[in-house]
Amino acid sequence: MALVTEELRAKAEIYHGNDICQEKFKFLFQEMGFPRGLLPLKELVECGYVEETGFVWLKQKSKSEHYFEKIGKNVTYAPEITAYVEKLKITKLTGVKSKELLIWVTVNEIHANGLADGKVVFKTPTGLSRSFPSTAFDEEKQEEEEEKKEEK
Repeated sequence: MALVTEELRAKAEIYHGNDICQEKFKFLFQEMGFPRGLLPLKELVECGYVEETGFVWLKQKSKSEHYFEKIGKNVTYAPEITAYVEKLKITKLTGVKSKELLIWVTVNEIHANGLADGKVVFKTPTGLSRSFPSTAFDEEKQEEEEEKKEEK
């Protein structure tokens, strides 16, 4: 896992608190061509972005899990997630795992064909990849699904 060093922190835009962190990282991901609901993190305490290198980190209060209804996938998010973000590509991703059959698989890269085109590709360190429609990561639809679950 990439450590957020004091040197990185000195070069970064850093934000504290869930609301501002959610707003900033979702805006950044959307600007880079990813759906806003790609990383549905909860209770963010800090986020940072080093513009010159594209390094991003997101810190949550604790590990979280999310079920993407449209693709039938469980994903876990570590308390700290780091990555390098550029247009249509996230590399050196740490802290994200997806459940495939009975095992948790590390996701270390994410590529997009752009929001209009509609595909998001997830890659593992072993070179395996899976692609899904970007609509599976629409933020508004995820919120509606969570509200329906809470009503039951």
